[in-house]
Amino acid sequence: MDDGKPTGPKAKWWSRPTAGRATASAPQEAPASAVAPAEDVRSVGTPAGDPDTAVVADASPAPVLPAQPAPPEPEPVAPAPVTPEPGVHAPAATAQAPVPAVKPLHEPDEYSTPPYGGPGPWAPAPPVQRPVPTPAHGTPVPPPYAGTGTNGAGMPTAPAPLPGPAPAFTPPPHPPQSSQWSQYDPWGAPRQPLTHPGPPLGSDGGRRKSRRGSLLVGALLLALVAGGMGGGIGAYVERNGGLTTVELPQAARNSGGRAPDSVAGIAASALPSVVTLHVSGTTESGTGTGFVLDKSGHILTNNHVVAPAGSSGSITVTFSGGETARAKVVGKDSGYDLAVVKVTGVSGLKPLPLGNSDNVQVGDPVVAIGAPFDLSNTVTSGIISAKDRPITAGGEKGDGSDISYVDALQTDAPINPGNSGGPLVDTDAHVIGINSAIRAADNSSSTEGGQAGSIGLGFAIPINQGKRVAEELINTGRATHPVIGVTLDMKYTGDGAKVGAKGAAGKPAVTPGGPGAKAGIKPGDIITEVDGQRVHSGEELIVKIRAHRPGDRLDLGLTRGGKDLSMTLVLGSATGT
Repeated sequence: MDDGKPTGPKAKWWSRPTAGRATASAPQEAPASAVAPAEDVRSVGTPAGDPDTAVVADASPAPVLPAQPAPPEPEPVAPAPVTPEPGVHAPAATAQAPVPAVKPLHEPDEYSTPPYGGPGPWAPAPPVQRPVPTPAHGTPVPPPYAGTGTNGAGMPTAPAPLPGPAPAFTPPPHPPQSSQWSQYDPWGAPRQPLTHPGPPLGSDGGRRKSRRGSLLVGALLLALVAGGMGGGIGAYVERNGGLTTVELPQAARNSGGRAPDSVAGIAASALPSVVTLHVSGTTESGTGTGFVLDKSGHILTNNHVVAPAGSSGSITVTFSGGETARAKVVGKDSGYDLAVVKVTGVSGLKPLPLGNSDNVQVGDPVVAIGAPFDLSNTVTSGIISAKDRPITAGGEKGDGSDISYVDALQTDAPINPGNSGGPLVDTDAHVIGINSAIRAADNSSSTEGGQAGSIGLGFAIPINQGKRVAEELINTGRATHPVIGVTLDMKYTGDGAKVGAKGAAGKPAVTPGGPGAKAGIKPGDIITEVDGQRVHSGEELIVKIRAHRPGDRLDLGLTRGGKDLSMTLVLGSATGT
């Protein structure tokens, strides 16, 4: 068929030529889907109202070989009753007289291939085919399929044969072109699944879409509600610190006892004996530290701490418990950088025990106590970094009268301005030194007034020297200095301490009748050793001498005219300032 020309159902049939009839025009090939097997004799009638369609009767039997007799004619079979559908009139069958067999015009085709095979006809294909997707639940069929005696295309079907002899075969009439078969569109039939009954395919499509939309909207609303609730709970927790009261684990309070040799034990033992001094004078003021020497109220500190008070200034002592008292200077010495002040009317004083600086070894742990930058009762710890460090401090006056020479203990315990005069104690909480100077990063050394911070290089006056000076200051108000009776050339840059050619104010460099003159020292000699220790400068020689008491015997090594000499002298005494 031609899908593009549905104007009239003009079917063409393949046929074999019969005697006494004109052969039909060139056959048109029917589609493969419209071919039916040619296995019986059919009679085609002309539909009513279609005069263009010729009636062709083909009663030719199957092909017969020339040498064989023609096969017998099939026995007539009564046509099966056909139940016409409403509105469709089936044409009446036309009786055809048997036609004698004739010789075929071609060789027999054993495969029965048209047009030389068995007789037709082949049914035409439906006029319109519009495929649609087959639903998952089955293929729809027309409603008349069940229980009406018709096939899926609405065609009537023959009833089941009754028992008895088979009736003679009569070819069924060909339905007219205007019958339901010619108008049937298998793809346009009402949708009804073959597999199982159910509603048509499109009956619940809208409801499913509606359900999906409802579920989506519901999920969105649920997410919004949950988000709002979560935000509210989070805000409440943030503002109120949680839903419950938080209690963190904590160790129980102990008695507070510490080992006596620990830093805490040392501090607890020494702090009651340490005081803070606030000094004010007419032109300057300062803060320093001191410690109690006895129950009489004597307190040892540095000379540069009390120096701002002068002769008319005031000194206020603050004890570790917060009590304050006024103090007066008992004695001071700039050469040793030591001073003693005394408080009166104060009871319950606790003297700080004194140790022995000769027993100190490098690496021994120490604790420094003071008021750095007026932060009273500050405790720092470290070790003894070195011994017998010759240092000088002061010198602001320019004439050298305020320079102090100290054979100091070096420590890495942090010492800062305000620590001056405070105690450096050992693990027994015994004083082994008096904190006096630090080596700063911006200059060679600094005292209280320098305001330089600690870089781990602190220096303390050994307590053995401090004890002797303190006793002299308390007893006489002055300290004595050991001397050798010579004038040194402080501008000499060589190794050792050189005796000058002349003394001060035109006096001789070697004092006549003094300790040096008695030992045989002459101007120009270079002193290189004191008690077996090397001496590299004039300052270092003074430090070594002042580390001793007047009357002590010293063994000296010197060079004269390129020759090495040795001698022994007894230290003299001079009153300090």
